[in-house]
Amino acid sequence: MTAARAVARVAQAAAPISLAEVNERAQLLTRFDRKYLVPAPVFLSVAGRLTDSRRSGGSFRVLAIGGRRGFRYHSVYYDTPELRSFHDHCQGRRFRFKIRERVYEDSGERQFEVKLKGRRGATVKYRRALTGADTPLDHHCRAYLAETLRRAHGIAAPMALCPSISTDYLRTTLVADGERITCDVGLTCGDLRAGRSVRGDAALVLVETKSTGPLSEVDRLLHAHGVRPAVFTKYCGALAALRPALPANRWRRAARRVFGEAE
Repeated sequence: MTAARAVARVAQAAAPISLAEVNERAQLLTRFDRKYLVPAPVFLSVAGRLTDSRRSGGSFRVLAIGGRRGFRYHSVYYDTPELRSFHDHCQGRRFRFKIRERVYEDSGERQFEVKLKGRRGATVKYRRALTGADTPLDHHCRAYLAETLRRAHGIAAPMALCPSISTDYLRTTLVADGERITCDVGLTCGDLRAGRSVRGDAALVLVETKSTGPLSEVDRLLHAHGVRPAVFTKYCGALAALRPALPANRWRRAARRVFGEAE
């Protein structure tokens, strides 16, 4: 069974939840994130337990909008010419950040996002809606970026930014009180400077747990199935696969598992 089919099966079996209720119960702009590379059969087993109506505390439900339970995401990451953001993440710097434009392709909604590492390793995401002719490099977004980095970390924003990596995938989201699980399949990443691309393994679900605490029930279930957290992000993993000369040992193992060899 492919990862896409496994996720679709779980999504169709789960009870739906609206976006408004997700934002009310589990928006989680400040959260702890853990990433896993989950084989499709293991995903079916774990997700089946979470969405079971007999689960203590209530079952996880699936985000549904307009009858859809899987949503196409397109993101463009921005970095300096010397890849400051990438290198800061590789080195585990305290004041590190990622900058991207995210497009929700099914609705056309666009967001300019700045993701920061906060205290105790929590991820904090700041967002500014993009409308009309807005672009992530216009003066409005640059001012937003500068103010966000100044207020959050007391650092200056980089002056030179350009598109680095694009990502495309299909996302399904499972939700419980104070907790979300994103389940991504069909990942494709493109190097916007070199014109190369890589595709994710069709047998793996890229699972990310998002919660207010450092370890959730979902994490424990995955650990019990022998799945441990992966040192992987779409941005850094894609660069590790697409540009082998980069000093990316931290990401290399997971990147090989997800992408194999670059095309």
